[in-house]
Amino acid sequence: MNNVIAIILGGGRGTRLFPLTLKRAKPAVGFAGKYRLIDISISNCINSGIKRIFVLTQFLSTSLHRHIMQTYQFDKFTDGFVDILAAEQTPEASNWFQGTADAVRLTLGHTTYYQSEQMLILAGDHLYRMDYREVIRFHRESRADATVCVCPVTREEAPRMGLVRANGDSSISEFIEKPREPQVIDHFCAPSGLTEKVKPPSGSDLCLASMGIYVFQPDVLAKVLAEPELTDFGKQVIPWALSRFRVVAFPFTGYWKDIGTIGSFFEENIALAHRESPFQLYSPGWPIYTRTRPLPPARVIGSEIRDSLLVDGSDIVDASVSDSIVGMRSIIREGSRLNRVVMLGADFYEEEQLLTEWQTGRQELPASGIGKNCVIERAIIDKNARIGDGVIIRARPDAQDQQETNYWIRDGITVIPKGAVLPAGTEI
Repeated sequence: MNNVIAIILGGGRGTRLFPLTLKRAKPAVGFAGKYRLIDISISNCINSGIKRIFVLTQFLSTSLHRHIMQTYQFDKFTDGFVDILAAEQTPEASNWFQGTADAVRLTLGHTTYYQSEQMLILAGDHLYRMDYREVIRFHRESRADATVCVCPVTREEAPRMGLVRANGDSSISEFIEKPREPQVIDHFCAPSGLTEKVKPPSGSDLCLASMGIYVFQPDVLAKVLAEPELTDFGKQVIPWALSRFRVVAFPFTGYWKDIGTIGSFFEENIALAHRESPFQLYSPGWPIYTRTRPLPPARVIGSEIRDSLLVDGSDIVDASVSDSIVGMRSIIREGSRLNRVVMLGADFYEEEQLLTEWQTGRQELPASGIGKNCVIERAIIDKNARIGDGVIIRARPDAQDQQETNYWIRDGITVIPKGAVLPAGTEI
């Protein structure tokens, strides 16, 4: 694995995750109260023995850069690194990245600086654990030019995915990106040579979907990207390569989730606090790495906590919390009740942050965190939000999407954006 280069795509605008992506790239969005989404892919690389990692960034990347630089520093006795490659102008190219493949094309001069046997291309915003050593072994034994990792998805999920049909020798015969027509989905849900290897017995209506994880031989990747019109891996590169190279499908049967929407992001966070959660944060020998902070343990005084995760530095006093995530440095004050709430935490404690008149609008702000006697249900509270006393947030699951000054409603979930302020007595 020392001769494998990993390239992690830092994500585009992430519009499906608005407003969590209003001020940051999608891989920089907080997860489980203490991690960032990018930590999943980087941790999988490190645990798989891949120590040469490039992260390609472009859109609202400052917080992502800061997190990577403060977190991933290898010792002097290894040649490993996590290197950030931001979009740049050159004499040959002056445009922004036009897609996933274009981003890899424009950075090939950096990523191929080191000699490698295979190049592993990953997304930076998916939830899963994967031993990439198994993928690389499969790729080599299959004598493949390119490998696409696939997993089973339901017919309902199929229109959001790239779908694959494969032969008995795992070679891919057909690929289509995000089909809408029912008859096309039916065709890709029909049994194929590889389908039965990944389907449970009752899964006759499942399709094989691309996970956005690819392995390429370096020379093949260079040949593919020499075609300037190919700007996206799913839409163009893989279909174009099928008739020219040996492209195979690696069947993955573990847990994998694209958490690119507010609804999926919310549900996957809430599920982490339950015993039967399909994704466990702790796995022996396979940790999720993130930035280490010298925060005190979470403190709970006179409160009722049920089926929730409490992160370091949080403080809960005479409150009730159930089915929720309480992120780092979160404050929940007396009499407040939270049910199915994801708090992403805060970057500072109240006394650590100096607010200017420009930031406060010359108004007295509520204290950081959640005030007294609040009732909050079915909500995501982004970092550094300030919620005054007596605030009530109760979005219905069938509520229409809407955007207001200090909150959004998406997928029936109320989202309080980063740094937003809800004055005392606000009702949503």
